[in-house]
Amino acid sequence: MYSVVLYSISIIAVLLSWKASKDKTRKALRITAKSFAKIIPAMIGIIGIIGLLLTLIPPEWISGYLGKQAGIAGTIGAAVFGAVTLIPGLIAFPLAGSLYREGASVMTVAAFITTLTMVGIVTAPVEIQQLGRKMTLWRNGLSFVFALIIAFVMGAVLG
Repeated sequence: MYSVVLYSISIIAVLLSWKASKDKTRKALRITAKSFAKIIPAMIGIIGIIGLLLTLIPPEWISGYLGKQAGIAGTIGAAVFGAVTLIPGLIAFPLAGSLYREGASVMTVAAFITTLTMVGIVTAPVEIQQLGRKMTLWRNGLSFVFALIIAFVMGAVLG
């Protein structure tokens, strides 16, 4: 539903732009198409890497190493796993709920979700192309540290 709303708003905005200035709208649409064409090859690679990762790591391994018994090591493992995977929220949140129901601690699940949403190791090549290497490294490094802080605070408050 959220996507439908965003697409609808985008279409309405393009129509309003078209009405205001056809030339500027054509130019903006050409720039958008070129940017999209540049991103497509990288996105196909990202999808392939994600499929490979999800195929190679069995669910039993994930729940065993991210459980409560794993402690801080499990939390850091969950943070690293979240940082290197790119899973849509539609899949990630039910996965996190399943991990929690199977005995994973709040801190571990929080580390997984926060790094999944804040850190992008798999998307770093695309980010480097768009923002530069230095900006990408700083953003991902700081995001990883703050994601761990959030996980530890959530573990202390809710766990």
